[in-house]
Formats: sequence, structure tokens, C-alpha cells
Amino acid sequence: MLWDCIFRLLLAGVLGGVIGWDREYRAKEAGLRTHFLVALGSALIMIVSQYGFADVLAKPGYGLDPSRVAAQVVSGIGFIGAGTIILLQKQVVRGLTTAAGVWTTAGIGLAVGSGMYMIGILATFLVLAGLEVLSYCFKSIGMRSMIIELTAENSEALKALSGKFSSENFQITSYEMNKVYENNHEAYRITMVIRAKRVNEEGLLLMMLHEFPDVTVNRIV
Repeated sequence: MLWDCIFRLLLAGVLGGVIGWDREYRAKEAGLRTHFLVALGSALIMIVSQYGFADVLAKPGYGLDPSRVAAQVVSGIGFIGAGTIILLQKQVVRGLTTAAGVWTTAGIGLAVGSGMYMIGILATFLVLAGLEVLSYCFKSIGMRSMIIELTAENSEALKALSGKFSSENFQITSYEMNKVYENNHEAYRITMVIRAKRVNEEGLLLMMLHEFPDVTVNRIV
């Protein structure tokens, strides 16, 4: 049984590491080490849940539900997933896919820890397919929200830039302009939340901003 448990831990770590490597390559919030530890820890908890109370159950008059310990992983992993979600503004949320990936990795660890090796391997394959293949096939479908913060001394330039965004099929969902003072000069700072197609939207934005040299781009998130 010892070698079987060791194999389960190793396999869970490898499968979690494969998913984590993909997220590391994409420079996401949770990477190789996080997914490796989540899968390994989930498998360990499942093994403890299965075999850790064997001596207690062997005594007459004792009865335990071995699934209760493992079941806490499903809810407990939510704290890690929540830590990867970033609410930038009301309309912009980052990290939902990473949080879902961490949660799924925990499920893979539980499956491997219980001895369901093929289920864990198949689930890992499907996760990678969902992250890579589906993203590639449907990258031109759907919209992505971005926050753009700009500064200019001329408010008319900002208005013209906003009109340019609208004419280039960018959807402006939020618009805020304030007066600021920089280097003893009055300037205007605008923060916009826009939605764009998932086809190198950052590159398209930079190309558009080159047409307005008087506008300073503070950040694009």
C-alpha cells in the first residue's frame, strides 16, 4: 500500500504541474508551484481520508465517514481561488479562469488520490484542451474588458480619442475625466473601461494612440 500511495502522490503532482506549467507560460497569477501543491495536497488529503483512520475503524463500535475529510478540499480550495481573482473596477475582473483551474486541479488530485488514475489523466487532458485549444479556436469570438488611463493638457484631444475608439468598434462601457495638476500645469486625466475583440487588442490600442501624440498613456490593464 505504501508504494501505491507514493505513486498516487507523484502522479497527482505531475498532473498538477502540467497544468501549472501552462498557466506559468501564460504568466497567470497561479503557476507551476501553486498547481503542483494543490494537486499534491488534495491527493494527500484523499489518501489520509481513505486510510488514515483504519486503526479507529478496526475497533468495534466505531463508525466514520471517510469521505468527510476529502470533501473539505472542495470548499477549502475556494480560499486559494479567491486570492487569484482581482477586481480592477466594477466592470473588469481578472483571474476567474485561473481560480477555476486551481479548483479543477484540486479535483484531479482527489481523483488520483482515490486511485482513479485514468479519470485524473483524462481530466488533465481536458483542462489543457479547454485552456489552449478552445482559446485558440474562439479567440476572435467574445469581448475582453480593459482599463485605459490617459492624460493630456487638452481636453479636446481626449474627446477626439474617445470618438476614435467608438469608430474603431471598441465599446466604451465606462468613462471618467478629472482635472489634475502635473508639473505646475493643469491637465486632464481620463479613465475608460472599454471592450474589444480578443485579437491583439493591446497592439491595436497602441497603434491608435500613436495618432494622438499629445495624449500620454499611463496604463493599459
